Amino acid sequence: MTATPPVDDALKEPTERVGRSWTSALSLANGAIWVGWYGPLQILLALQAEDLAPAGTSKETVLAWVAGAGAVVSLASNPLFGALSDRTVSRFGRRTPWIVAGTAGGAAALLLLSAAGSVWWMAAGWCLVQLTLNAAFAAVTAAVPDRVPRRQRGAVGGWLGAAQLLGVVVGTGLATVAGGVGAGYAACAVFTLVGVLPYVLRHRDLRLAPRDRPPFAWRSFAGAFWLSPRRYPDLGWAWLTRFLINLSNALVLLYLLYYLRDRLDYSDPDEGVLILTAVNGLTLLATVVVGGVWSDRVGRRKPFVLWSGVLMALATAMLSGWQTWPGAIVAAAVLGVGFGVFTSVDFALMTDVLPKAMDRGKDMGVINIANSLPQVAAPALAAPIVTHLGGYRVLYLVAAGVGLAGALLVTRIRGVD
Repeated sequence: MTATPPVDDALKEPTERVGRSWTSALSLANGAIWVGWYGPLQILLALQAEDLAPAGTSKETVLAWVAGAGAVVSLASNPLFGALSDRTVSRFGRRTPWIVAGTAGGAAALLLLSAAGSVWWMAAGWCLVQLTLNAAFAAVTAAVPDRVPRRQRGAVGGWLGAAQLLGVVVGTGLATVAGGVGAGYAACAVFTLVGVLPYVLRHRDLRLAPRDRPPFAWRSFAGAFWLSPRRYPDLGWAWLTRFLINLSNALVLLYLLYYLRDRLDYSDPDEGVLILTAVNGLTLLATVVVGGVWSDRVGRRKPFVLWSGVLMALATAMLSGWQTWPGAIVAAAVLGVGFGVFTSVDFALMTDVLPKAMDRGKDMGVINIANSLPQVAAPALAAPIVTHLGGYRVLYLVAAGVGLAGALLVTRIRGVD
């Protein structure tokens, strides 16, 4: 185990490069948390919804209601636990206690969810999973600006992005091959808990000195979650960039199955979605680390975010103008290239515009809302477009425009090259 860092280092801007061991351990912890989310989201919740749906209620409705309730919990809990970790004074540091508690609670919640005998139990269990795993995720995310110098954050963000994608794949695989809903949840729970151990056992966290923790007051604590765009314009523009590009991506994915079936007349749309997801994942993995490392070496962020966003907008427009199966394959590949670069470099950009060292966890939690909120907003925007305003051609043109607007707004950030 590494030596305990001095207490006073917690609020300093990091200057010492982190090693491969630290990066790989944190990436594994990040991927393990995504296993706990995406095993249920991809497979297990859908199977439970089919079994537990009351008479007269479709399984789609049950799944949408449960997933929506969990999304609301996720939106609130990530910044909340980030703020609590900012204020944590412990000999184990600010972040590690929340990583341990969050993953242990998440594993227990997954086991509780596996035994759900009603829709209400299922919803409560999934909300508890979101609550606990978001506590761990907020702490993992905040560890990067705590420990990683600015000129290394693109590379670290790339490895975290790769681990995130692999976590989705591993979670889906465990849920599929485990042999039943209960076994699938148990496998995801074990992997989630074990995956964080190398980080929490081998790497000491930075400790906050009690004198540096501000006095607690409910009004100031609650008010701190509002980050004024006027006071922090760079953070505001960076948040809006991330939100719009993620919204564009969510619009692309939401009705992909129906697009293949109803617009392209693809014979097996389920298989088609799997093929497109695999193509997208391969090209994303090919660029997510490379883009971050390249950004670190040249010392610039905005050009990478700008041009990756433009590339993604062009790929999305392909789905509108080139409505064939080969067109969908090309669009998926190009989207993966763009999103891989965006994932790593935009993460580094967001850490570069954080206002205060004391509030890194809370601010990263607010930033993470830009990842979750598009999943809530996309259905409300997409449904009327598909049904009343021109169908899939218009939907993907709108998605391309949204993503392009997000890419262009990154030029408004002044404090980062």
